Amino acid sequence: MIHFPLRAQSASRNASRITRNTPSRRLPLMLKLTMPALAASAMTAACAATGAARADDAGPAAQAGAADLLPPVEVVASPLRTPLVVVTNPKTPRQPLPASDGADYLKTIPGFASIRSGGTNGDAVLRGMFGSRLNILANGMPTLGACPGRMDAPTSYIAPESYDKLTVVKGPQTVLYGPGASAGTVLFERTTRRFDKPGMRFDGSLVGGSYGRNDQNIDVTAGTPDVYGRVTANHAHSDDYKDGNGRTVPSQWDKWNADAALGWTPDDHTRVELTAGGGDGYARYAGRGMDGAHFRRETFGLSFDKQHIGDVLERIEARVYYNEADHVMDNYTLRMPDPTSSMPMRMASEVRRRTLGARAAATFRFGDDFKLVAGVDAQSNRLDSRSAMGRQDYADKPWNAQTTMWNTGAFGELTWYASDASRVIGGARVDYASARDKRPTTGGMMGKPNPTFDDDRSRVLPSGFIRYERDLAALPVTWYAGIGHAERFPDYWELFSAKRGPAGAVNAFSAVKPEKTTQLDIGAQYRSERLDAWVSAYAGYVQDFILFNYAAGMMGSTTQATNVNAQIMGGEAGVAWRPVAPLRVETSLAYAWGRNVATGDPLPQMPPLEARFGVEYTRGAWSAGGLWRVVASQHRYALNEGNVVGKDFGPSAGFGVLSLHAQYNVSKTVQLSVGVDNVLNKAYTEHLNLAGNAGFGYAANTPVTEPGRTAWVRVSAKM
Repeated sequence: MIHFPLRAQSASRNASRITRNTPSRRLPLMLKLTMPALAASAMTAACAATGAARADDAGPAAQAGAADLLPPVEVVASPLRTPLVVVTNPKTPRQPLPASDGADYLKTIPGFASIRSGGTNGDAVLRGMFGSRLNILANGMPTLGACPGRMDAPTSYIAPESYDKLTVVKGPQTVLYGPGASAGTVLFERTTRRFDKPGMRFDGSLVGGSYGRNDQNIDVTAGTPDVYGRVTANHAHSDDYKDGNGRTVPSQWDKWNADAALGWTPDDHTRVELTAGGGDGYARYAGRGMDGAHFRRETFGLSFDKQHIGDVLERIEARVYYNEADHVMDNYTLRMPDPTSSMPMRMASEVRRRTLGARAAATFRFGDDFKLVAGVDAQSNRLDSRSAMGRQDYADKPWNAQTTMWNTGAFGELTWYASDASRVIGGARVDYASARDKRPTTGGMMGKPNPTFDDDRSRVLPSGFIRYERDLAALPVTWYAGIGHAERFPDYWELFSAKRGPAGAVNAFSAVKPEKTTQLDIGAQYRSERLDAWVSAYAGYVQDFILFNYAAGMMGSTTQATNVNAQIMGGEAGVAWRPVAPLRVETSLAYAWGRNVATGDPLPQMPPLEARFGVEYTRGAWSAGGLWRVVASQHRYALNEGNVVGKDFGPSAGFGVLSLHAQYNVSKTVQLSVGVDNVLNKAYTEHLNLAGNAGFGYAANTPVTEPGRTAWVRVSAKM
């Protein structure tokens, strides 16, 4: 029986405790100055637009807005044009109800999984690949976490419903969006349409559910043909949940985000936009020795986009940005310190990452047959930390530099429209990546001089791909085949989080090699009036795959980052069938496989075979449906091997989870959705998981269980 030394606290009590324990400002000064100005500009535009639009309520714009149908609940996200690229709307209601972070949304796309750590802030995995192998951009900029254990994964700073479009490119099949990206590229985008006359747009939703779940989302845009203002804001909260056995799992979380944009659109083809945003939150983790007391974020950006310039030069786009992730973790705000653990007294640590970056690109058209996108991008990251124990206050401590990392790249991607039915797409990029070790000592409380203090590492890294796409004349089928190569510099976690490096090395920073992935991607898609089907598959070889080994030590487990050669393969497939007009049946299948070439053992942290079966019945304004998610057992594991977040600690059992939902379109602008996830109250655990922490009463290597039966209701409005 699991016992918890600290009961879940109310949201208000938690918030007050966090405020008392953290003297840092709740909202950064720059955001205090910037966001009200942008929000005020948006509200001023709203007043002007509303007044001007009242006389035209029955005009074409109003009629067009009323004609937009609200989307159904999404249970299986399918590709629209090609299996290689998935495009979906993050504002669409989904089942199971996702937490307010990017990883939970990505899990609805076949091929994605998440390393679970409780209620929120999981770490996204695509085709068994993790970390910086997956390039994630939000509104054109990365927001990378700072925690050495990725407690604040990049997706934890993303509130998906505040974005308009989510695009996933699988594999190393684009070079436009930054270095690495051997597993794929994820783009969360805001696309603000130009106003043809003064007006206002509104999109919002409210969610309530079991275990204290409540979300509030709002997205307001107002403007004229020349200028617009946009404000997106959200808050989400959940208490500790109960699993299918009725046991409480420490998993409470709360987070908020707010972003504002002010744009200038002098014509249909020109846009200048200034953005600012911020957020914060906390999360209680059953699978960690500390909780996240703060997840502060602030972002600033300025972008320029000019299209339809001339016959050859078609488009110029440029962006500069700055963001800061400021994360606090401790063992006393959301729990009591465990006197039997390696941290028996109060401990807190604050880590910070400051990122400055820029990107510029130009699009060229050479007749009707060729399109070239070429450009450069650059990014610098500074990471530092401070900590305290006992009654000391970490905020009174000086910052200690950890590292400075740089990357500069140049890229080009060419599309040849060989015929009306075939295309050849190829791209190449070269990156100069470097890192400097700024740690004077290593080893934590038992610190010793760092042998690589102030040392630099750098490498020139080439990447590229070529792909052929073909539309068949006899059948409504598109197929593709492509091969790509991506070289990835070790990221912050691979260079600095591991306690040891490869055998014979003084540490990980000195010896972990860049990763080199060569991968073949193939796929096909069939589309007809009643049946859609798609399949995508891949096979690759990874030279110097970066692997974490976990071994027992006197002070608990220790980690070693090393390089191995690996083989990977797998794929995804799906079918959507409409046997009669009101009924839609869809299914998907995803599998990932990996092998350590030297030992023949499986690669760790590979998700098992997963299938989804969805059904949706629509009659007028009503619809109802369900999702049956079936996951196979996983017997391919590598004991005590993994990544910086988790490790394989044994096989996992398979499970099936049934979820149901219903939806009613109250009007063309208001929608009501209700659902029950895990209807049968199944007790189950995911294979990609963390072991429960002993401070919460978990025995060694006991995985964290998932939520039991969960009911929810969602009301959304769009006008």
